[in-house]
Amino acid sequence: MKKIHSDILQFRGNHYDFGFWQGELLKDSLTIKNREKQWKVRIPRFTVEEKEVKEAIIRFAPGVWDELVGMRDALEWDMKRGLMEFGGYRLDYVKSGCSIMTGEDYFIRNYDYHPKTYEGRYVFFQPTDQGYAIMGPSQRVTGRMDGMNERGLVLGYNFMHRKKPGDGFICCMIGRLILESCATVGEAVEMLQEIPHRHSFSYIVYDQSGQTYVVEASPRGVEVRQAQVCTNHFEMLTKENRNHLADSKRRMDIIKKQQDTGSLSSQEAFRLMNDSQGGVFSKLYKDWAGTIHTSVYFPKELKSWFALGGDQQPEEFDFKKWLSGDDIQIERILGEVDTDIPFVHMDEGAYWGFKNKL
Repeated sequence: MKKIHSDILQFRGNHYDFGFWQGELLKDSLTIKNREKQWKVRIPRFTVEEKEVKEAIIRFAPGVWDELVGMRDALEWDMKRGLMEFGGYRLDYVKSGCSIMTGEDYFIRNYDYHPKTYEGRYVFFQPTDQGYAIMGPSQRVTGRMDGMNERGLVLGYNFMHRKKPGDGFICCMIGRLILESCATVGEAVEMLQEIPHRHSFSYIVYDQSGQTYVVEASPRGVEVRQAQVCTNHFEMLTKENRNHLADSKRRMDIIKKQQDTGSLSSQEAFRLMNDSQGGVFSKLYKDWAGTIHTSVYFPKELKSWFALGGDQQPEEFDFKKWLSGDDIQIERILGEVDTDIPFVHMDEGAYWGFKNKL
């Protein structure tokens, strides 16, 4: 078993200062050193045009561009390098798992991916210039893999495939733009239908109304449905599905079977998702599909639970209190996973020793 951690980052202020602060933290970090080595053995399959990316970001969440500028200034990089690392536009995504379910007043998800991509940051950000305050784990620093904003909107996403990518945003930046700009599931669905998608993902949104929408999105189209469970296959854009869906359907069947026995409490749902022998939690870390964290969000209370690895008791965070000025008192979330693969924010050598196209 490998002990891991996520650092808790808290910031109140404007987006530029937030970006500069994050850039200062990243300087000389293992994350940056490992990412530099990853780029040496990974072949880009995308281009970055600053004007195009800027226009795309500003259309949906202008503050995020200011954050990127602040990071560029702190790291003393040119903008092209900053956008390649943190811009979230026109980048590829490799296969992953992930399972999401909602219940009475809660949203829960397992984030399944590869340790060498996991940056170990749980971020609280309250902007003073524009956009909604957000809490949740970050991906590629500026993006959010799941999270909740101050209006109680919750979002998570599940990977479908990376075939025939288009010009657009990758999943974690889409998560950030939605949480930054939308107050309700209705607004989120509307933006997800407008935003350009690089890859094929399902985006699951939930809010204080208790409504759950699954937005099936690909570069070629978007469909919307209501459901309380989502894994890694489309139910409407079926022509976009991968050939191998057995594990995705197996996890979905396990969750639905438990839901059919009656309404699951949030604690029961957490145990279903986080217990390593329950059938939903995954240890397939070498296959880019191992469960790294379990997140639970309570939009009516503005609270969350978070656990790293399986068979854990979650940390609880009171976002409402934090928004009123009460800082989180712990600096790190601790956990452990059953793998010896290095994590990009913790270990030397968290890069690939073979050429892999991005």
